[in-house]
Amino acid sequence: MKRILLPAGGAILATGLLAAGLAGTAQATSDVASDPLAKTAAQAAETLNFWSASNYQALRNAVAFNPDQLEVEKISRGGGYSADTKPGSSVPIGEEKKVAVKSQNVNMPKTIGKVFFEGRDGKLYWCSGTSVQSQYRNLVATAGHCVYDIAGNDEVVSRWVFVPGYYQGKAPYGLYVGKQAFTHYDFDVYEDFDRDYAFVTVYNGIGGSLNKPKLVDWNSYKAYKGEKFVKDVTVSEDEYTKGKLDPKTTDYYDVDPGAADAATGPDFPGAVVDREETTKAKYDLAPVGRANGAKFGEPIVESVTEEAFKAYPETGPGSKAKDAAGNFTITHYYVQKWFKPGKVKRFVRLDPYIVVHEVKDVGRLGDNVGGQGVAWNQAPGKVVRTFGYPYGPNPDGSKPYTGVTPKWCYGKSASKVVKVPARKVEEQQSLKCAVTAGYDGGPWLANYSNAKRLGYVTGVTSLIVDVDGNKRYDTITSPIFDGETAAIYKSAAASWSGKLIP
Repeated sequence: MKRILLPAGGAILATGLLAAGLAGTAQATSDVASDPLAKTAAQAAETLNFWSASNYQALRNAVAFNPDQLEVEKISRGGGYSADTKPGSSVPIGEEKKVAVKSQNVNMPKTIGKVFFEGRDGKLYWCSGTSVQSQYRNLVATAGHCVYDIAGNDEVVSRWVFVPGYYQGKAPYGLYVGKQAFTHYDFDVYEDFDRDYAFVTVYNGIGGSLNKPKLVDWNSYKAYKGEKFVKDVTVSEDEYTKGKLDPKTTDYYDVDPGAADAATGPDFPGAVVDREETTKAKYDLAPVGRANGAKFGEPIVESVTEEAFKAYPETGPGSKAKDAAGNFTITHYYVQKWFKPGKVKRFVRLDPYIVVHEVKDVGRLGDNVGGQGVAWNQAPGKVVRTFGYPYGPNPDGSKPYTGVTPKWCYGKSASKVVKVPARKVEEQQSLKCAVTAGYDGGPWLANYSNAKRLGYVTGVTSLIVDVDGNKRYDTITSPIFDGETAAIYKSAAASWSGKLIP
């Protein structure tokens, strides 16, 4: 493999569980770049709250990481790959003792999921990733560009989490906050895509009842600083009267005169106007004057807490803002709603709710979903099965994938290395696979068992390529896992992370 910076220093040795399973040649410690993602429990808690607020709304708002420079159209072939050390591997979790099982089925591995993070541009993205073998069963393998910013400022991304088995805003095995990222020095510093891989330690998973509504009294509701709401329930006039006479429940009851209101226009005799909140886009298109749907005054800017800011749904560019001083504001947009007051009143009970997190530690990642083995210096032309969540468009604009469920490709990797001038790639491995952005970071698994859903990670998807020039991606590439990769993996695999909840 090419080298940008000559290493110097001592060697990394596997310990504990890894001693038996991570056979290979020691490498220089200067190859290893390590950066904290959430080095304190407070930082991890903020990350957890960010993604879990409003029933995981932020997870659903994220899009596949799709920078133009990661999708290329021109590649060339080089010579064959020469290993820098002897082949080596770590066995998958659960395979430390061999069990013979045969199956013809194609099953998705439990270990794969989505990596979510906030980019340096402030936008929310996701890639693919997988749990892998480690001493503390706390390690995720993904692409380096799904952890490290590739804009040239040598920083890690923010609010990094891994959600195995993610499906439409659900985290069936818990949400795992990244603690520490390990990659090759040459990727961290020089953005060398021949080293576009990363191994991330994660804290124990968090599960339980996130964002759970809890009925409280009005005093508790008013004192609560987090997310909250009021739900109105129709009651009889007798219940309303009794409730109003009880000092303890007076605030719980109200009269809604709008139950029999009839929508009308501003010229109808007796018609009155009220305001109705709308989106910024609809407000901008609304006319001026007296009419249903016309603008109702100027937008109102409200200063709010950070919790309210995060919980409020985005209604278009400019509806939510954070100024240089760290103040959070929400801009409300209103249009007119004309109606004729009705004569029948609706009696309601107002039930105040706060949104609480009754979370629990669900344990270590590898204990919950298992972990793939990792292998390096494997022979080229090996049969692999790759996995990931494709979502982005092809160059021709077509969008064949939803990103909701994982997909896979199967075949032999090319015997000759790939060169990609656009990303300064001098030697990567490649595989015919017609997928799109979002698949990057997903594992390349050799010796995959359909029954056990386990194999050996020999690469992770790095680039997505249109080789034949028909404006549809047909090939994926991966860094070649060699002895230097093994050194970085071993360093990460021997790193402890721990719990967020005692």
